[in-house]
Amino acid sequence: MVLGEFDLISRYFTRPVRRAVLGGGDDCALLALTPGWLLATSSDMLVEGRHFLPTVPPERLGHKALAVNLSDLAACGARPLAFLLALALPRVDEVFLTGFARGLFALADEHGCELIGGDTTQGPLNLCITVLGEVPPAASGHGALLRSGARAGDVLYVSGQLGDARLALEVFRGHLALPSNHFEAVRRAMEQPQPRVALGQALRGVAHSAIDVSDGLLGDLRHLLQASGVGATVDVDALPRSAVLRAQPLALQRTCTLAGGDDYELLFSAPAAQAAAVRAVAAMAGVAVTPIGSIDEQPGLRLCDATGADVADVFGAFDHFKP
Repeated sequence: MVLGEFDLISRYFTRPVRRAVLGGGDDCALLALTPGWLLATSSDMLVEGRHFLPTVPPERLGHKALAVNLSDLAACGARPLAFLLALALPRVDEVFLTGFARGLFALADEHGCELIGGDTTQGPLNLCITVLGEVPPAASGHGALLRSGARAGDVLYVSGQLGDARLALEVFRGHLALPSNHFEAVRRAMEQPQPRVALGQALRGVAHSAIDVSDGLLGDLRHLLQASGVGATVDVDALPRSAVLRAQPLALQRTCTLAGGDDYELLFSAPAAQAAAVRAVAAMAGVAVTPIGSIDEQPGLRLCDATGADVADVFGAFDHFKP
């Protein structure tokens, strides 16, 4: 029997809600927010061939579809509440749907974020998730992290490691080869990123600004600098990277870490006096953080190496409408 739209929803995407007052199955879902807190919301679309390859396992695709949205909440310091899923499928593929739902809900359960509605239709494979979270008001002293909060003198930090997702893409493109175990490690980074939700919440009241690294470190840093009206200096040799990436030529390492994209780590700034607090909240969240530079009063972005020598900024960033 071929599943229809509502049978598909019922079988794969209907679950009882715990936090929502009313979940899927009605014309709208209803959420009760913590009194005085603010609603945080973000939406991301993943299109086959643009954001992911047809070879990605469905379980990892379900994970990533939600992870990229949770990463936006993390950058805001928001606590996840719920999400909506809009799903276009070329056909009903029950093997795909089983794996996709498994990966989606495993990550959702990990972060207490429940599916409360959405839409399905037939068409080219396209996944769009809108995620909802909440943050305390700014007056609490622990309000949302913003791109616009960076201040001259801040230390610039990044979580986790950078560049593995881009390295995996280079393998898929046929530009290099890696041993199978190394390829699997970087492929997992590309297809199953880990949103830094706990770190983002812990940084409220500690960090001045934050953004998630989705389109490449330098591209996303430029967004933060523009919003804050400041500049920055980045030590390109300080960027955290895996042993697999460190084994590659230096030029490729820099391309992957500075302009790779798909890392979904947090890039944030905090006062130098908060260094101990940054280390403490990172340890509490179980995520490594690395100081990679400073926020400067003078506008512009300057790159240097470990010796302090200038490094030419020849690195771009991902743009959906540029070749």
